[in-house]
Amino acid sequence: QVQLVESGGGLVQAGGSQRLSCAASGRTFSSYHMAWFRQPPGKEREFVAGISSGGGAKYYTDSVKDRFTISRDNAKNTVYLQMNSLKPEDTAVYYCNTLPWYGSRSPDYDYWGQGTQVTVSS
Repeated sequence: QVQLVESGGGLVQAGGSQRLSCAASGRTFSSYHMAWFRQPPGKEREFVAGISSGGGAKYYTDSVKDRFTISRDNAKNTVYLQMNSLKPEDTAVYYCNTLPWYGSRSPDYDYWGQGTQVTVSS
């Protein structure tokens, strides 16, 4: 099981951009499909974007398509989430996690890092 540390969150105005990073420990990072999830205030955690182990395939929840881009650098054991055209409803704590298979919208393990807070002001 990899250990995950999210970073890059903060306060941004609506329409702005932000890039999140998720640093993973362990030599087997490149074998994992990865995903970003988020938990808005007072709501359940939800899937945002997923990426295959090699980085060649990606998928998104409908609300972020054409605005967010997930990517990864296996040499750096890091997965990224580039967020553009941010909206107040994107405000949430963002988490990364491994996936049991490509296409899943649930994590491999119900074990989460501390996450990174993204707040979008209107």
